[in-house]
Amino acid sequence: MSSIKNGLTASTGRYRLASFACHAGQTKGRLYPESASPTRTPFQRDRDRIIHSTAFRRLKHKTQVFVYHEGDHYRTRLTHSIEVAQIARALARAFAVDEDLAEALALAHDFGHTPFGHTGEDALNELMADFGGFDHNAQSLRIVTKLENRYAEFDGLNLSWETLEGLVKHNGPLAGPLGGGKPLPLPIAEFNAQFDLDLERHSALEAQCAAIADDIAYNAHDLDDGLRAGLFTLGDLSELPLVGEHLAQVRERYPDLDANRIVHEIVRRQITAMVEDVILASQKNLATLDPKDQQDIRGAGRAMVDFSDAMREKERAIKAFLFKRMYRAPSVVKVREEAKQVVRDLFGAYFSGKAPMPDEWGRDWQETARKLDTAKRARLVCDFLAGMTDRYAILQHGRLFDATPELR
Repeated sequence: MSSIKNGLTASTGRYRLASFACHAGQTKGRLYPESASPTRTPFQRDRDRIIHSTAFRRLKHKTQVFVYHEGDHYRTRLTHSIEVAQIARALARAFAVDEDLAEALALAHDFGHTPFGHTGEDALNELMADFGGFDHNAQSLRIVTKLENRYAEFDGLNLSWETLEGLVKHNGPLAGPLGGGKPLPLPIAEFNAQFDLDLERHSALEAQCAAIADDIAYNAHDLDDGLRAGLFTLGDLSELPLVGEHLAQVRERYPDLDANRIVHEIVRRQITAMVEDVILASQKNLATLDPKDQQDIRGAGRAMVDFSDAMREKERAIKAFLFKRMYRAPSVVKVREEAKQVVRDLFGAYFSGKAPMPDEWGRDWQETARKLDTAKRARLVCDFLAGMTDRYAILQHGRLFDATPELR
């Protein structure tokens, strides 16, 4: 395992990459070839393009759990993505793989999410049932390969192969024996025919770092947001694995600490514990596999970056608690149902042609709607709605309909 023990070099202040990292100089390239940058690696350019994209800016008004206007301190997709990126970089550094690639994937992993979080996704998937459905990972790919219109020579951001592969396989392989047997989302199938993303195997280690960083971030921070929203109390967490342990330790050491600082302490301790567990467990996995290059990582048949068995059980218990007490809390479910109706109403208005689309989605929308076949028209409306922020969707609904739910 000497390949992950190279560490920080005193002369350059940079980490030597492990042999099984994605080496920027060996990238498989871009769909549309471009000249190399004299100052940035391909993965640094990918990260910078992601940060400067319209889709990234929209994340600031897209729901994580709570609708954007419910409070200034709740997580949004933007703050969540930044938190994921910080954890992903820490993991990538520990394994001596490319931090810039891990960061790029973390920052873009939620691009395809709709307004109102998974509620909007569920609504669009139902509305698009006859036209290929809707999947937020597939929509992320569609955004970075087609819908972002910034460059003179191509649609999308023209990201490197490694970034696209990691983005698409955010939750693991999508095809073959490891793909879970689900139908391949149409946008992914269409793009894969142009630029093969190796869908039957696991992604590189950098993408695996970003994927588990997502789990670590939302498990911890949804507890914080749930407490802030009053959906449960610190007392409710006392019997929860890991969280209860940290709560007891904090109360014992700081008996007079105010509730706000207690919450911060248990959240940061939970993140630290999970990150350290992932590093130790994953190093054991890598020692067993002894990979020589990134292809060994992809062909391992399972993710190398993972929790230990003990931590995985604790993580599942936290998820189960959040599902019951937060995601399915009566007040949250009520807002979810109202938000679904907003999405349904908007889709019907635009799909029928009764409401005009903005100019950038087609000059003279009603004429465009008549020329497009039904499936293409539905996908165009779906793309427009999926890109909306919570705020914009509510404003548009208020403009088009007599009554709009307050979503509170």
